[in-house]
Amino acid sequence: MDFFDLIHHHRSIRKYRPDPVPDDILWQALAAGPRASSSGNMQSYSIIVTRDRALREQLYEPHMAQDMVLDAPVLLTFCADFRRMRHWLRLSDAPDNFDNLMSFLIGAIDATLASQNVALAAEALGLGICYMGSTLANCDQIGRLLALPPGVVPVVGFSLGWPAEDPAPRDRLPLDGLVHFETYHDYSDADIAAIYAERERKGWQRYMGFPELRALIEEAGVTNLAQVYTTVKYTRESHLAFSATVRDYLRQQDFENSG
Repeated sequence: MDFFDLIHHHRSIRKYRPDPVPDDILWQALAAGPRASSSGNMQSYSIIVTRDRALREQLYEPHMAQDMVLDAPVLLTFCADFRRMRHWLRLSDAPDNFDNLMSFLIGAIDATLASQNVALAAEALGLGICYMGSTLANCDQIGRLLALPPGVVPVVGFSLGWPAEDPAPRDRLPLDGLVHFETYHDYSDADIAAIYAERERKGWQRYMGFPELRALIEEAGVTNLAQVYTTVKYTRESHLAFSATVRDYLRQQDFENSG
């Protein structure tokens, strides 16, 4: 597949064939990760490959009971990781400047860049992936199950396997609603209406097409897609709770030293 066709054909795969991913295919996809850009070329991330069924069963609940955790033969978890770098600094009698929020953000960006390289390589090899926001939201539980030591925090992750479905690519916001030239151009009411017009129509149709989601929407009494996002899917209470989880886990993992 042509590179640009690959980019524009991306879709999240939630149903997988049970066939394993051969080692050579897996390593070929993983090898794309280190070629991503990296702050200072520190490569402050690690990749956890989880194939073991019993461990995936333990990860099922922290990943919000998403079936692909069990159905896909592989889970990949990309972690911000300054533990390796800080160990090297100790051995080299160099000062440790990486026990703080800025360092976590650098590691998180590095991990995310690497993850997208691996995702694109996997799709080029015919595999399917689905990113899981639960990786960061429940980083403490996932970190415990993956035996992550201080200095390591799970940031992004996705299921990986051979697709058992071929969904159409999802709609995206129009490019002219995302790109700003020279400086930021703030949005008028009319701009917002135009940018979200297709999303409101297609997104509402999609959610109402799932019986379970439709029941939740009708029970909540919401009437538009924006309300679905903030009343049904991403409530203030859940975001505040996840924020507290991440903040506490960063402190536990030695990324909250303010001096």
